[in-house]
Amino acid sequence: MAEAKDDARTAARFGADEVTVGPGGETHQTADSKHPTMTTQQGIPVSDDQNSLKAGARGPTLLEDFHFREKLFHFDHERIPERVVHARGFGAHGYFENYKPLTDLTRADLFQRTGEKTPVFVRFSTVAGNKGSADLARDVRGFAVKFYTQQGNWDLVGNNIPVFFIQDAMKFPDLIHAAKQEPDRGFPQAQTAHDNFWDFISLSPESMHMVMWIMSDRTIPRSFRFMEGFGVHTFRLVNAEGKSTYVKFHWKPKQGLQSVVWNEAVKINGADPDFHRRDLWTAIESGDYPVWELGLQLFDDAFVEKFEFDVLDATKLIPEEQVPIQVVGRLVLDRRVDNFFAETEQVAFCTQNVVPGIDFTDDPLLQGRNFSYLDTQLKRLGSPNFTHIPINAPKCPFAHFQQDGHMAMHNPKGRVNYEPNSRGEGGGPRENPAEGFRSYPEPIAATKVRARSETFSDHYSQARQFYISQTPLEQTHIANALSFELSKVETPAIRSRMVSHLLNIDAKLAETVARNLRLKEMPKPATAARPTRQDLKPSPALSIIKNGPKSFAGRKVGALVTDGVDAGVLAALEKALKAEGAMLKLIAPEVGGVKDSAGAWHDADEKLEGGPSVVFDAVAILPSKEGAALLATLPAARDFVADATAHRKFIGYAATATPLLEKAGVAEALDEGFIPLNAAADSEAFLAACRKIRFWERANAER
Repeated sequence: MAEAKDDARTAARFGADEVTVGPGGETHQTADSKHPTMTTQQGIPVSDDQNSLKAGARGPTLLEDFHFREKLFHFDHERIPERVVHARGFGAHGYFENYKPLTDLTRADLFQRTGEKTPVFVRFSTVAGNKGSADLARDVRGFAVKFYTQQGNWDLVGNNIPVFFIQDAMKFPDLIHAAKQEPDRGFPQAQTAHDNFWDFISLSPESMHMVMWIMSDRTIPRSFRFMEGFGVHTFRLVNAEGKSTYVKFHWKPKQGLQSVVWNEAVKINGADPDFHRRDLWTAIESGDYPVWELGLQLFDDAFVEKFEFDVLDATKLIPEEQVPIQVVGRLVLDRRVDNFFAETEQVAFCTQNVVPGIDFTDDPLLQGRNFSYLDTQLKRLGSPNFTHIPINAPKCPFAHFQQDGHMAMHNPKGRVNYEPNSRGEGGGPRENPAEGFRSYPEPIAATKVRARSETFSDHYSQARQFYISQTPLEQTHIANALSFELSKVETPAIRSRMVSHLLNIDAKLAETVARNLRLKEMPKPATAARPTRQDLKPSPALSIIKNGPKSFAGRKVGALVTDGVDAGVLAALEKALKAEGAMLKLIAPEVGGVKDSAGAWHDADEKLEGGPSVVFDAVAILPSKEGAALLATLPAARDFVADATAHRKFIGYAATATPLLEKAGVAEALDEGFIPLNAAADSEAFLAACRKIRFWERANAER
């Protein structure tokens, strides 16, 4: 085990027994009279459970690391039959269209021709919850893309957040064990608001950057369609001449960024736990195909040397202001699956699946993922032949000598199943040095060590940068999320320990959380392996509100209507929204529908109790005078208005709605987010307001 850099860094800062800190800032807990020696399943004592064995502290992970392999092997096989992580997912088919040749950067076939369209399958998911959990859990979202290229399958297995909790894959089982339901009681489900998670996090300073992201609105997205995707790791692009360029992959939604607020998420989970699934299904069904653009951050060794952080550290990002994103193509999802199990459930992603022209770096988390995924799919799908399942099979020609095994759908034909052989024609496939995959020949001269590079040891600076990049409202949401999560932690020492980390990020944030938790005393700042940098500038690209949509396209307005609804206003509103590319849904006291002021019948999309305002982006309150009197007596109608107000939504309303507004307690506080809808012409003003998505200026709205 790497020796502690500073003997003064003790467990006192954590409130845990026998803790030292390694050169990379990682926490080591050693055996003593109260804690037995950790061993492998074969009984072999473990010297270091924080770091995988590498060729040098920044080098690749070594296959001989039996402790790491056993730990990942067991973790990969823990769930029957669902995925250990990313169990709840939803997928769709589409294509990737390349904008221009990238021959100077990569020999990857899909990037060689302008307008080239490559079939893709995309699976979105939550990470921590089981298959039956709800869509709007506060959680990271998986964003995995399988490209069926002409040179084989490329899996870009990413998330909607560009950084991760841990730096070394050795810690992945511990992270997920801590985040999942506690093993003695089997709850809480799909939540991190419990002791185990925050105990682990508070003893893992490397997680502090990710903590800022998961406590932000990034983990409660409004839709899969309105969130970014990231490849997380640093990869390489390699061209035909063998020149390497470092790359980070980004997916930018053409629909713009949008999240919900926490109170809204809680209520959506109750009203429609399949909210994200239904949203993607409906969008594709209606022809409103989601689109993301693929962006590349490209940089070389000179940048690596001067960048403030280590590009191999998965807990760090490169601000877009330092390395601008170059858009190179677009992803379009235009086809739903035919069968959920056959495709969405059986699809198998592996980070190791890359094509010639795309290569790995020595990021220790990526190195471990490359080992783990193949083993995971073997267990989950029951056979090494999971590539025979159509959703996983390449769409290009393929040939190899692998045979037999459980559920083999095809075997090599003929007499020969080995190589080399002298059979000539009919002797099967051969190597292709010209077209085959070649790893980038990165030189390695290092000692085998279990260690974390000291270049990984700054755990607070980018956490601070993320926090100061948010708007004041977003900062409030982060403070509220931390306060809520930690309020569910039963152990006071863990709450205090987390606040000690927050003091290294932002003093006001730490003070707010401490006050909300009513800590008896403010802890001292956690001892930092490296001091927090104060010179990092805010990055506007990290804020959702600063990167909202430019239109209301793809969004939904829920119109609360009754018999006698103004026919002209309703028709004008529907026309305006349709022209914008948005949808109008009618909510009525009865699901059968309503008759408008001109005597025309309108089928309702939802019964009032089944269509609360939380599932819409904006609402219109359009009852007749008699209808408003009825609605004012209904709790669901009052909640419809009160929730829309609390969630800072734009609210169009007819003058006849006044009795309902009064009963909902909002009539005396109408602001510019309430737009009158008394004539057909008013629809344009309402739509113009809705393009801002929310009326954030509404004071003290979120209860």
